[in-house]
Amino acid sequence: MRYLVTGGAGFIGSHYVRGLLAGHYADDVDAVHVLDKLTYAGNLANLSSVSDDRRFSFAVGDICDGDLLEEVIPGHDVVVNFAAETHVDRSISGPQDFVVTNVVGTQSLLDACRRHEIARIVHIGTDEVYGSIDVGSWTEDSPLLPNSPYAASKAAGELLVRAYHRTYGLPVSSTRCSNNYGPYQYPEKVIPLFVTNLIDGLQVPLYGDGLNVRDWLHVDDHCRGIQIVVERGEAGAAYNIGGGEELTNRELTARILARMGREWNDWVRPVDDRLGHDRRYSVDDSRIRALGYHPRNGFAEGLDETIRWYQDNESWWRPLKES
Repeated sequence: MRYLVTGGAGFIGSHYVRGLLAGHYADDVDAVHVLDKLTYAGNLANLSSVSDDRRFSFAVGDICDGDLLEEVIPGHDVVVNFAAETHVDRSISGPQDFVVTNVVGTQSLLDACRRHEIARIVHIGTDEVYGSIDVGSWTEDSPLLPNSPYAASKAAGELLVRAYHRTYGLPVSSTRCSNNYGPYQYPEKVIPLFVTNLIDGLQVPLYGDGLNVRDWLHVDDHCRGIQIVVERGEAGAAYNIGGGEELTNRELTARILARMGREWNDWVRPVDDRLGHDRRYSVDDSRIRALGYHPRNGFAEGLDETIRWYQDNESWWRPLKES
């Protein structure tokens, strides 16, 4: 099988690429071609371990570039679309980039896949498209009620995925994951931000009252779930992928502090809450569990592993944080 992975130099996409080429997710990988725009969150260092693999190739480019897609799409059996702008805070201060990449880019990619009759497409989404839920968990049939520009742009992309399947019969599915964590995550996200701040002797900024709840999913579990959707998912269907570990931001902060030997009163700095901050996310991932998915990485062990990685790999994150 020949894979095209868009956004494959980012945090989750690069983990998926490394796992594919290592044989962790599939046995029949003949080629993996990565297309990435290399914005601030795309990093070729994330792919250095596979750069010498004869099956690996890389191109710099934007999924909004139709002419480029005409060159790179043909000849692939599977297209997995990770390409996206993803940081909520950045979407609040500058929404347009999110609309361009997450909506127009998705449409451009779907069009190119349709023209070249790609056999399998999976679009990577987020649970943030659902908005906020006080009790219970969202199923894939729950309404999409996004509350941030980022989430709205991802919801629009999801609706295009649905429309291209229903209108054109495109063999595309989508995934909606909970909050990812793990090695190689850009240090603007909460876990690497807090860990690297503490390494540097800086306080960690906690939004509002810290009682917002998120479900935490190790990046490797997420990538295994994506591959299940690639191989066994139903065209036109969406699949929630959860980690099964819901924590308030206060609880998450306390765990990081305890692991790094820091005291709350000295190291936590309350800050004004994010605009439109969703209170709680929770996904019901029964649909993908019926296909054989279950998370393998417990959060306590996964968090320890992640903290150790940032402690041991300052040469990776230091230039990113300083820039």
